Amino acid sequence: MAERVLGAPLPIGIRAWDGSVAGPQDGTVLVIRSRDALRRLVWRPDELGLARAYVSGELDVEGDLAVGLSQIWGLVRRGVTRRPKVVEVAKLALRLKVIGPNPDAPKEEARLRGALHTKSRDRDAISHHYDLSNDFYRLVLDPSMAYSCAYFTSDEDSLARAQHNKLDLVCRKLDLRPGMRLLDVGCGWGSMIIHAAKHYGVHATGVTISAQQREHVLGRIEAEGLRGRVEVRLQDYREVRDEPFDAISTIEMGEHVGERNYPEYASALHRLLKPEGRLLLQQMSRGRNAPGGGAFIESYVAPDMHMRPVSQTTAFLEAAGLEIRDVHALREHYVWTVRAWAQTLEDRWDEVVALVGEGQARVWRLYLAGGALTFEEGRMGVDQILAVRRSENGRSGMPLVRRELVAR
Repeated sequence: MAERVLGAPLPIGIRAWDGSVAGPQDGTVLVIRSRDALRRLVWRPDELGLARAYVSGELDVEGDLAVGLSQIWGLVRRGVTRRPKVVEVAKLALRLKVIGPNPDAPKEEARLRGALHTKSRDRDAISHHYDLSNDFYRLVLDPSMAYSCAYFTSDEDSLARAQHNKLDLVCRKLDLRPGMRLLDVGCGWGSMIIHAAKHYGVHATGVTISAQQREHVLGRIEAEGLRGRVEVRLQDYREVRDEPFDAISTIEMGEHVGERNYPEYASALHRLLKPEGRLLLQQMSRGRNAPGGGAFIESYVAPDMHMRPVSQTTAFLEAAGLEIRDVHALREHYVWTVRAWAQTLEDRWDEVVALVGEGQARVWRLYLAGGALTFEEGRMGVDQILAVRRSENGRSGMPLVRRELVAR
């Protein structure tokens, strides 16, 4: 029955709560633990229905989750699968006795209110993901707490070394020097502003709308002896009114801005940057037909996020008055980054569950397995975009002499 509904041979095995099986059992096996899992799929026969069943524990996977996802995506890409007809789903539901009310969504699912990308809703969206627990992120991420694509220069690089490489790469592209003022928009747990102040002697200001992130950064400032050189604010990028900065970094923040607000975001970056100053924007991208993160990502991980082809992002920056000087694709580096996070999650599974609960741990297992696969297969990318604000006389601040612009 499953193959008739799917329209193709099963690429993975299935085992139901009564012990019945279908498909190959020697690889990845989908375990249906209760009728509620199928009841969810009757109501939502799509990615969100599957995600709800998995997060709730009604659906499980034995074997390699990433391999199973890859096999399913392979069918989709080859056009083998088809959307099941309502009558087929209804017949299957009747035979399996799963007709009934739709189970409540798991508590881990985001429930946001208000108009899209208002300041209050953006705060709630950011809080849903980033205020999960500082202890949780400290467990999964590297010691710098860099929650973005790292930069691997060697097969021997640890995640911590690769994140150090990435932060150093950003600093070199911005040509940071002692005494300069750096603004980091969406500063996360402070990895960029701490690194730039310690290693490049700048005065760094970070802004975030996550209260827990700010508390963590304040502690790091004290621990590193950087009071007076590093500042962190609980502030929306639309509220920053300082004199222009010498340089600006914004690392995987633009995905949360929204399509309608992106021109305002780009204009704010231009306004806050001195003439001849440099901007380094690191941002994820994806194809024209899938601008969001998908039903699971947007419901459980990063609500209201929006991604687009990198060419559209550079167009927004150019429209704001910035000159694009370099685009550096890092897609493969995100595969290695996410796999490192996923390995840590599995290695410290019991600690993760103790901190955030099994449902949230399952959200992250699915999120990281799917994320690595998405970058590996090129359905998403990530790029560093270097731009400058030209001065009134047309100068860009980039030297005319021959010198390495981007250290790779």
